[in-house]
Amino acid sequence: MTFPLTARIAWRFLRSKKKHSAVSAIAMVSVAGMAVATAAIVCVLSVFNGFSSVIGDRLDTLAPDLAILPLKGKAFPGADSLAASLKKFPEIRVASPTLSDNALALIDGREMPVVLKGVDPEAWRATVLVDSVVLPDDGGRFLANDALREAVAAVGVAARIGAFPGRSCFVFVPKRKGKVNMANPAASFLSDSLELTGVFRTDQALYDENLLITDLPTARRLFDRPGEASAIEIRLFPGADPDKTADKINSLLGPDLTTKTRFRMQEMNFRMVKIEKWVSFLLLFFILLTASFNIISTMSMLTLEKRRALHTLRALGLTRRRVGRVFFWESIYVGAIGGGAGIIAGVLLSLGQQKFGWIRLAAGGQDSLPYPVKVIPSDILVTILPVAAIALASAFITAAYSRSLINKKF
Repeated sequence: MTFPLTARIAWRFLRSKKKHSAVSAIAMVSVAGMAVATAAIVCVLSVFNGFSSVIGDRLDTLAPDLAILPLKGKAFPGADSLAASLKKFPEIRVASPTLSDNALALIDGREMPVVLKGVDPEAWRATVLVDSVVLPDDGGRFLANDALREAVAAVGVAARIGAFPGRSCFVFVPKRKGKVNMANPAASFLSDSLELTGVFRTDQALYDENLLITDLPTARRLFDRPGEASAIEIRLFPGADPDKTADKINSLLGPDLTTKTRFRMQEMNFRMVKIEKWVSFLLLFFILLTASFNIISTMSMLTLEKRRALHTLRALGLTRRRVGRVFFWESIYVGAIGGGAGIIAGVLLSLGQQKFGWIRLAAGGQDSLPYPVKVIPSDILVTILPVAAIALASAFITAAYSRSLINKKF
């Protein structure tokens, strides 16, 4: 590939020794500023990709693959028969009704609003939440004895009201039907005593803050919803496509129910990460734009230094337009060097953090997690586009300025 004459002259101008050392220093500072801003964009986008990946990995282990939810209200009838029919699908491993609602937990005079969730015993044993039980050390015996009304508390509940294994927890739920008796307010609640058999911790606020899990029949009796469920949680066999399975199930459901995949159930979390990611990108883009003003001023100084060379080029037969192209290419080179160096530095730093974990979320300790980073090629392209646009804009401005310096008598 042969470069145009103007491009080769521009490269010689850029490499040639400058009469004023300050011009070279300013040029290097401008290139470094653009490189740092570009590297910051790559690193920040990679960090947000890392957090999205962490959220996705946690959902892979904690949330069901699919969930059938009511479009209106808190629960829907016929959940058991629907779950039984779903188990006939070859791609479905587990289909289990669950029932969740608000309740009040009370232990030794300490009370706390909780989300009481009723689950099927067999479905509970098939989930990874069993592996998240931290007390007792053997993983607990939750729902091992069908004759007992048992419960497992989240670590947040245990810390706040002392919901530890071996203790009894009183649960109060407002009655769905009837009026409140002001003379005897306690009669307006359904209550039960649950034996606590374990404490679980998932390191995710959705589960760890205020969740209390019990068996499904107990939850249905407390919430006065016989045969109903707030969701049917579905786990698929490995290799099954969640989106295709969800569409298949939706075609069989009535107008009051819908099937959501794991990511659609947590759509708000992913959306917030994306919004924060692109807002950060926009802020860093303005920093990059500010760095481009330095490049324009630097190129203007380089053009002034080569003012006598402009007339020499005109005397050698170059038109005003081709003389402008010389400095157009020189500005392109400066932008390419700064932007290219920044992208390479950002990718190398991100890959290094991804592999070696130099920066950690918590200072010290072997249990501290490395700061999550993930490099995505599409983000590199997104970074290249504004860098290229800024380089072109500064090139056109520099070319126009150099043409204006040429003595019109030539």
